[in-house]
Amino acid sequence: MASKLAALRLVRVLILSLAAGLVLTACSSASSSEQSNSRYISGDGSVVVVPEADRVIAPEITGETLDGKPFNLADYKGKVVPLNIWASWCAPCRAEAPALEQLSRELGPKGVQFVGINTRDTKPAAQAFVKRFDLTYPDVWDPDGKIQLQFRGTLPPQAIPSTLIVDRQGRVAARILGKVDRTQMRELLTELLAEPGPSA
Repeated sequence: MASKLAALRLVRVLILSLAAGLVLTACSSASSSEQSNSRYISGDGSVVVVPEADRVIAPEITGETLDGKPFNLADYKGKVVPLNIWASWCAPCRAEAPALEQLSRELGPKGVQFVGINTRDTKPAAQAFVKRFDLTYPDVWDPDGKIQLQFRGTLPPQAIPSTLIVDRQGRVAARILGKVDRTQMRELLTELLAEPGPSA
């Protein structure tokens, strides 16, 4: 009997260790049902840019920001819009936040509108994150990941953090899985700014 109890304790320890390892190795942790629906993986910084001819219109994204204001992605048509999916508990999200804010301030006057999408988080923790990093761009509250799921037919954000970039015509143009590289992001946004805007 004692040996059976010891064996059960060992199995339990191994399971708990494995679960802890998964949380530490991938910021994109979620419940089993969420992972099944969204197929979350650990971001590696890979970048996908969609050729202009192959881009599709971004989903209709609406919601509420962390400070209670209404949000509608369509309001930013004509601008290049990086949508950064993040969570306060995610270390790479904390690491990239200063670079995102710097790029927002630098490129905002040129036609880039950064938008954060906070997911799988608590609102107080998310609001504290925004305050800590002095983020000035809007951050949309998406605790259940429903906004991310709307991109399944284009470039799904399969990690936390992920950044989807919508071009000036409202089409999904690029995706970055994992922490962004500031120089690479600046170059990509500058190229997208040079593309034609929406037709009159």
